Amino acid sequence: MPIVNDTNPSVRLLLDVWREVCRHLDIEESVRALSPRIAGVVPVRRLLVRRIDAARGRVETVASGDLGGGQLPAVNSPNAGDLATLLAWCGRGRATFWAAGEDDALRRAIAPTGLGGGLLAGPLVLGGTAAGILLLQASVDLGPHVQLVQALLEPMAVALANDQRLHELARLREAVEADNRALLSRLQRQDITDAVVGAESGLKSVMERVEQVARTDAPVLILGETGSGKEVVARGIHTRSRRANGPFLRINCGAIPPELVDSELFGHERGSFTGAIATRQGWFERADGGTLFLDELGELPPAAQVRLLRVLQDGTFERVGGQRVLNVDVRIVAATNGDMTRLVTEGRFREDLWYRVSVFPIRLPPLRERRQDIAPLAAHFANRAGLRLFGVPLTLNADDVEAMTLYDWPGNVRELAAVIERAAILGDGRHLEVRTALGVMPIGSRSAGLPARTVAAEEPRSGESLDDANRQTITAALVRTHGRIEGPFGAARVLGINPHTLRSRMRKLGITWDQYRTAG
Repeated sequence: MPIVNDTNPSVRLLLDVWREVCRHLDIEESVRALSPRIAGVVPVRRLLVRRIDAARGRVETVASGDLGGGQLPAVNSPNAGDLATLLAWCGRGRATFWAAGEDDALRRAIAPTGLGGGLLAGPLVLGGTAAGILLLQASVDLGPHVQLVQALLEPMAVALANDQRLHELARLREAVEADNRALLSRLQRQDITDAVVGAESGLKSVMERVEQVARTDAPVLILGETGSGKEVVARGIHTRSRRANGPFLRINCGAIPPELVDSELFGHERGSFTGAIATRQGWFERADGGTLFLDELGELPPAAQVRLLRVLQDGTFERVGGQRVLNVDVRIVAATNGDMTRLVTEGRFREDLWYRVSVFPIRLPPLRERRQDIAPLAAHFANRAGLRLFGVPLTLNADDVEAMTLYDWPGNVRELAAVIERAAILGDGRHLEVRTALGVMPIGSRSAGLPARTVAAEEPRSGESLDDANRQTITAALVRTHGRIEGPFGAARVLGINPHTLRSRMRKLGITWDQYRTAG
């Protein structure tokens, strides 16, 4: 069909079809809008778009422009011979016309039962695969319009592809939402955001600072002991910011081997190093438009600190092995339980990066400094542990609250949650055995049952460096746990720190666990 200018009705129709396909992703909307326009050029009574499901042996109508032709079956299942004929016809890629009364295997495979009169059909092919059929029905001879319908096949194939992608995304979204609902149901929670217990009492000043900074994009540094709830505060900043609908990603800087830090944070190109079999996005690219929470910031090696500084300054970086400069819009919320001032003084953390990440510091007080929050936190964890472990909520009594209030909680909120869960198990789901749960706390416990402090709280002896004190503390924990690092009786639980953080510190101090495992 020669196309010379848009005054030709056929040319205008083709332009209208392309315009409509670009405007709507849902093919039903496109066909409803296009049917009257096509009928103005081609004398059709009905326009159908049918999807071919070769695996199931089905041809299904996915969109219909009914101009007075009545209802038809939506699905027909050709026999094996007719289906083979249909697929061979699609491979030729040419429109075909049948006059009224004509019948053959191809027409039987293409048209739903009851569709009489003259038919004009063309195959919709996507990536070399037969995906569908454009089918026009009329009571008059459609032979002269074969070339026009042939020209419509490409935009209608695009429309079918858009519709398939739209429905696939909808299915994936529904699957993810179902997984989220199932996860929240198991956790007995309404949403993924952790409740900030104590926001109106012990953490009131913290939450006031969170409200102040959340409206901005300024970097935030959360300072607090291990287990004090730094990630909960970081999520609170994210959910109150303009980035709330974007991703919130957490990365533990102390858990990444130094040789993989660049690849993890910034990604790598295929072939950039041995084992890089595909291009990989780093954490910064994945967090684009959202918030990246960098926990254990002081554990970053010097080379990664330089690249992090560049991202904070101008939002640009390059993947490992890449030449292209990438731009991201990411807010940084960092956290540490270490003495960053000492690390800067010793040259282990860049001073310029320190100034950049500590624009708005928030100190998170340990649990022993906000004892008024112990009871509501314990009640919160008791309710959650009871529902999760036994299907019924558990409550505290006055003796339980008194025992917990007298304890110093060196592991902070994380330790409190662990004690409550242990108390629920010891009570067989009928009640909480809080005093017993506190009494089995390892290392340094009083004979009366309440521990004075854990290994993590031991102070270095006079003349010892901090590394020596850390080495002694970790070694003592490994001896008592027979080299076990993770689990309820592992050294990480004894010390009140994350197992990945413990392994990182052991690597730094040259401590290996195997000698303690054999000794135990």
